[in-house]
Amino acid sequence: MSDDFMQLIPDHREYINSLIEDNVIDQYAVTMESQTIWITFSAKNKREIRKYLSGSPLFKYWKFQVNELVVIDGQLHRLPAVQLN
Repeated sequence: MSDDFMQLIPDHREYINSLIEDNVIDQYAVTMESQTIWITFSAKNKREIRKYLSGSPLFKYWKFQVNELVVIDGQLHRLPAVQLN
């Protein structure tokens, strides 16, 4: 990763955090090993997702594809366990 790329990371994180706070991004995960990012969006269509992605300072470095999810499940998508007092 170049110095130019690394200097953009704080602004990118700020942008991603704002999308998370606005409930646009549900999940954001990065792996350094394969230099891959997975982002789960709540959006109307692929065009809207591309618009959000293009707002990132790192956009010019990305090669990406957008896939529509049919099912997403996990601990964060379930009701909390009932705790009896």
